[in-house]
Amino acid sequence: MILVGTICAVLWVIGWAMNAPKRQRWGMIAVVFVGVILAHLILPDGHPLRSNTGGSWELWAIIAAFASIIWIYRQGLRKLKTGAAPAVSGADEAMSAAELDRYARHIVMPEIGGAGQMRLRGARVLVIGAGGLGAPALQYLAAAGIGTIGVVDDDTVAASNLQRQVIHRDTDIGRAKVTSAARAIGDLNPYVAVNSYNHRLTDARAEELVDQYDIVLDGTDNFETRYAVNAACVARAKPLVSGALSQWEGQVALFDPARSGPCYQCVFPSAPKPELAPSCAQAGVFAALPGIIGSLMAAEALKYILNAGTSLRGQMAIYNVLDAQNRMIKTKPRVDCPICGSNSSDGLS
Repeated sequence: MILVGTICAVLWVIGWAMNAPKRQRWGMIAVVFVGVILAHLILPDGHPLRSNTGGSWELWAIIAAFASIIWIYRQGLRKLKTGAAPAVSGADEAMSAAELDRYARHIVMPEIGGAGQMRLRGARVLVIGAGGLGAPALQYLAAAGIGTIGVVDDDTVAASNLQRQVIHRDTDIGRAKVTSAARAIGDLNPYVAVNSYNHRLTDARAEELVDQYDIVLDGTDNFETRYAVNAACVARAKPLVSGALSQWEGQVALFDPARSGPCYQCVFPSAPKPELAPSCAQAGVFAALPGIIGSLMAAEALKYILNAGTSLRGQMAIYNVLDAQNRMIKTKPRVDCPICGSNSSDGLS
């Protein structure tokens, strides 16, 4: 055995010195093993070569079997890491070396792998609102490698936004938020395409726009837009990640009636009175809270695209940063919902 081990070690060192690929070096060692086993099968008992290589072929067969098991196990792990998700339209071209380096921390994760990163690269995500919730959501979607991001907002950057809308800079004051956000995304990740829509999303425009994307994130602060976005998502069978916040508390949920979940209007049948749901300008909002909720919105969208983990479909997460409390509320479709026409009687439980 010492003789065979020495030969294998010498072959490995020679291969390394000649910059031979590891596959070729392992191939040479495999040839040595096959040669030893054949020698034991062909040469007569008592032959010096058989005596100097363990005296029996069974020992080498066992070693070869263990090596094969290890190789098969590693190949299985490699396939698991690259994922088994189907290809996504628009993600057919191989990633460049720069992209592989950029997304390396994703690619090594078993739930994502190379195939998952290609799914993100081919995905199209629409973000409604480039304010407090949209800002962190856009940044993490872009950093994660979403191929195409749409940004809808009709507002301009104001000084009062900068306390929490971290995608914008002081030099952006007075500039359209979609322009500022697109610039920031381009600076963060040049591999992301950005479509800017500098207008308020109305009923007439919503459905056509939503149909161009795979998933929608709603971070707006008015109920008229929320209901319009929800109706468009239901009509086009698109999942909707919705977030909201006020002062110290925020909430996030995934509405996906096309896959047995409720829609937004199942849970919120009608808009509350203005005095019961004051805007951030009226009630205020803690600076870090939009970052938490907006990041959760981005996480839900990324998980949905990757088909990874457990989503917030049929659930609403509520986080109070002041008290460091997190609650989960189950949500259900409503039989009387005028938007999704679902088959259950309750919206919240």
